[in-house]
Amino acid sequence: MAEKKVSLPAKLINGGVAGLVGVTCVFPIDLAKTRLQNQQGVQVYKGMLDCLAKTVRSEGYFGCYRGAAVNLTLVTPEKAIKLAANDVFRQKLSRDGHLPLWGEVLAGCGAGTCQVVVTTPMEMLKIQLQDAGRLAAQRSVPTPAQAAAPGPAPSLVAPPPARPTPPQRPSATSITVELLKTRGLAGLYRGAGATLMRDVPFSMIYFPLFANLNALGRETAGGAQARAPFWQSFMAGCTAGSVAAVAVTPLDVIKTRLQTLQKGEGEDTYKGIVDCTGRILRREGPSAFLKGATCRALVIAPLFGIAQGVYFLGVGETVLGLLG
Repeated sequence: MAEKKVSLPAKLINGGVAGLVGVTCVFPIDLAKTRLQNQQGVQVYKGMLDCLAKTVRSEGYFGCYRGAAVNLTLVTPEKAIKLAANDVFRQKLSRDGHLPLWGEVLAGCGAGTCQVVVTTPMEMLKIQLQDAGRLAAQRSVPTPAQAAAPGPAPSLVAPPPARPTPPQRPSATSITVELLKTRGLAGLYRGAGATLMRDVPFSMIYFPLFANLNALGRETAGGAQARAPFWQSFMAGCTAGSVAAVAVTPLDVIKTRLQTLQKGEGEDTYKGIVDCTGRILRREGPSAFLKGATCRALVIAPLFGIAQGVYFLGVGETVLGLLG
């Protein structure tokens, strides 16, 4: 079966459906990634599993999906733009049906640049919602100085226990309104440079690697390449996604730190990419740039595996066929 041309509306539907399915499956791991990357002083979580277990205990199962509504709302246009833009650039850069490696890299670069328009505000809102639970948990963990300090003298008359006031959870709407009021539209695009630095190299690695893995073992007949089976598209997406995700993890750490508005006690605030890079290196060492690398691989691999699987299964074409 030859590889067939897919219309742009079908590509957009494929990208959107794939994004929704993928995010629903892996969002808890993404939440753990954000919380681990933002840890600076007080170590609330020891790792991904510890983070997820503590989140479920303190916030319930659905606490692992805090910020998912933002992602589910905006991941459709984000994934649709990314996948469709890459295909458009690949078609424009192809010569006689052949796309050289430099063209594959350039197409990936264009796709990564286009998606930043949606990715930056989506990540900005998602990170605030995801990290709120970590900040709340951090307040209940005493610092070394607090743990060493002597407590108050015991009293014969015990005071009535004070009712703890539960911290107010921010919402995506309240964060958006506050950012627009205080910083304007630029507030939603805080960290856009860092997002671009992460997403462009990611796409430059991911799309050429995926295209080559997806083409392995496929025969060419009459100038048209045979269509890849589902399992090959899925595995190619998983492999290319995990490699690209780990490769750009240092840039993701910088982006996450820059976009986090509320900081815990003793945690640094940053003036920009260079300042953030220097402070992390001096205070936490080079290993800090790989925080959340395992989580990123576990998030991105199935996310893009599912995305490419749905894309190549042709869900969009089926939907358009039913509507037509």
